[in-house]
Amino acid sequence: MLDETDRKILRALHYYPRASFRLLGEVAEVSEQTAARRYQALRREGIMRVVGLINPEVHGLARWITRIRCRPDRVTPLADALTRRPDIAYVGLASGGSEIICMIHAPFDAPREDILLRQLPKAASVLDVSIDLLIHPFGTAGTSEWSAYGGHLTPDQVARLTADRPPAPTGPAQPPTAADAPLLDALAEDGRTTHTRLAELTGWSKARVARRLDALESSGALSYDIDLLPERLGHHLNATLWLRVAPSRLHRVGEELSGHDEVAFAGAMSGDHNIMVVANCRDAEDFYRYLTTRVAAVPGIDAYSVSIRVRRLKQAASLIAHGRLIPSGPA
Repeated sequence: MLDETDRKILRALHYYPRASFRLLGEVAEVSEQTAARRYQALRREGIMRVVGLINPEVHGLARWITRIRCRPDRVTPLADALTRRPDIAYVGLASGGSEIICMIHAPFDAPREDILLRQLPKAASVLDVSIDLLIHPFGTAGTSEWSAYGGHLTPDQVARLTADRPPAPTGPAQPPTAADAPLLDALAEDGRTTHTRLAELTGWSKARVARRLDALESSGALSYDIDLLPERLGHHLNATLWLRVAPSRLHRVGEELSGHDEVAFAGAMSGDHNIMVVANCRDAEDFYRYLTTRVAAVPGIDAYSVSIRVRRLKQAASLIAHGRLIPSGPA
């Protein structure tokens, strides 16, 4: 079972994923050695992973939110096949196991039929598909991620973390080169890989590693994310809300929702429902409370529907196997 120290470390990593163990220890009010030991235990147990991610836009790719309704006897093989594709992320089974919800990285101008033919080789099992463009993610790094698991930090502790964090990207995004492959593969495996280890893997000097990381991060090409397993943190119900909001209220509603502790992701999208919200709750009653109090208090939502996820298969850079997060492969 996780205690308050573990939860503070998780919260601190959301604000600054590459924070030193010294800083993590100061914020969690433990020694540097204890912070390192607790972090390694969380990672070893598959509860969390810090991962380095390349912005798909640097390769001219957009993010497409896809809902695939399948024959019940074929949904699992198809979903398992989708998780193995590097251009597909966030794969989960919903609606009693008859629906796959995933995110596809594909060009803006890719024909819908081309996306389907490439991504769904077993199309005979597919009954219905909707593909909508993710237009805009709401919130800011370190403040908009799911945080209902506890480990709250004081404003002073947050300030200490954000003071050491690199500044926000200024762009334009700088595409990676072939020479960056060892660097990016290592960060996809462990986003906290040290400069010393990255220098060994790339054959570069530590100064060159630092310069290249700074160039990729400051341009917005490289960012860091925290993959978490909510189930291991006591939150067993995952719901995707599909909301309809008037354009004049779209941004305000999305930003407010992204600030909810229960929310792991909120984004504007095309389609009949123009906001997607992913929420983690402890159980059905907890979700009912969230829906009828916090969501209900947000003005401007005209309609909604809900998909309850029954099985999690893939997150940003991790597969889920036997209740553990594991690397999904090279970046």
